Amino acid sequence: MTLRLAVIRQRYTPFGGAERFLDAAIGALAQRGVEVTLYARAWPKPNGYPLDVHIVDPFHVGGLWRDASFARAVCRALAADTATVAGDGAMLVQSHERLPCCDIFRAGDGVHAAWVEERARHLPAWHRIALAVNPHHRWRLAMERRMFASPRLKAVICNSRMVKDDIRARFDVDDAKLHVIYNAVAVDRFTPALASQRAAVRAANAIDASAMLLLHVGSGFERKGLATTLAALARLPRSVRLAVVGSDRHLARYAARARALGIIDRVTFAGALTDPRPWYGAADAFVLPTLYDPFPNAALEAMAAGLPIATSTRSGAAELALEFDAGYVSAPGDIDALAANLTSLLEAAHRTRMGANARRAVLPLTAEAMSARLLALYSSLVDGGEG
Repeated sequence: MTLRLAVIRQRYTPFGGAERFLDAAIGALAQRGVEVTLYARAWPKPNGYPLDVHIVDPFHVGGLWRDASFARAVCRALAADTATVAGDGAMLVQSHERLPCCDIFRAGDGVHAAWVEERARHLPAWHRIALAVNPHHRWRLAMERRMFASPRLKAVICNSRMVKDDIRARFDVDDAKLHVIYNAVAVDRFTPALASQRAAVRAANAIDASAMLLLHVGSGFERKGLATTLAALARLPRSVRLAVVGSDRHLARYAARARALGIIDRVTFAGALTDPRPWYGAADAFVLPTLYDPFPNAALEAMAAGLPIATSTRSGAAELALEFDAGYVSAPGDIDALAANLTSLLEAAHRTRMGANARRAVLPLTAEAMSARLLALYSSLVDGGEG
């Protein structure tokens, strides 16, 4: 029997975690005979990419209308398409958006309620009130509750144990439906051999060859904790530098913060890059003290490249850092703790040991291993179980 998988992802972001997950999974699943159809507003992939694409792009103005109109339209399109393929193989609907019309939800963006709670803890009082009454956030929270309460929902793919715990703490979901499947990382593309590019990247960016270089990779600087990183950097020796790979609409604000801290000459804002690998080769350690991040792919890539990581307790990457002694973990926004952790990484031998542990931790996380676990889950659902 042919297994058909309908995957929902509204917007394509070239640097997004969901897209990297799909890139790693779709090809491997296609080799195993799974027919995949993507439902999205747009998906600018080259010809020959191994999936069918169903464009669902209703008219909208503004973010709330955009998300609500897509939710309605894609659920209608799925209902029609499911009726068409009935009797011609099993069809499962896997959504990367919070929708009540899915069989499987991949919680790649985590739990929105958990993100809102964590963000509120770091905002002044009047910003917390604005966050609480924001109609877009309220709509997302309502959709999240509807989805987790839906009798149609058969399984939730959690990309970290943290996400699984967040769901259990907030929603009445049977524990048997919650499956932790880590993202895959291309351990053959992200390797310690990238260090061969160290000298060239540093020379091109006026970074001294002997400087300790910290690397941040990730867009959306508030969520990624860049303000905390900048404040911690100001407490480290002046020989320590920071490279920031990623984009943010408030980039000028973070540059101004670095200037006010007296470290602007120690920070390189490299922008968003389709291939950040040269920077992994140039760096000595990876830093991402996120406010809330289910499992940043950039942390996996850094670990595969042999870099120790400094992240937060609200990042799924903390699980591997602690389990394998591959880095340090501190609470979101804790500047003192992050600065202390980064100070511990000043010793080269210490970084080397932790970096080797980091590489070892992610070696099993291949696309083939991930697709095998996904296929086992899909098969169990088609056979009538709940994984």
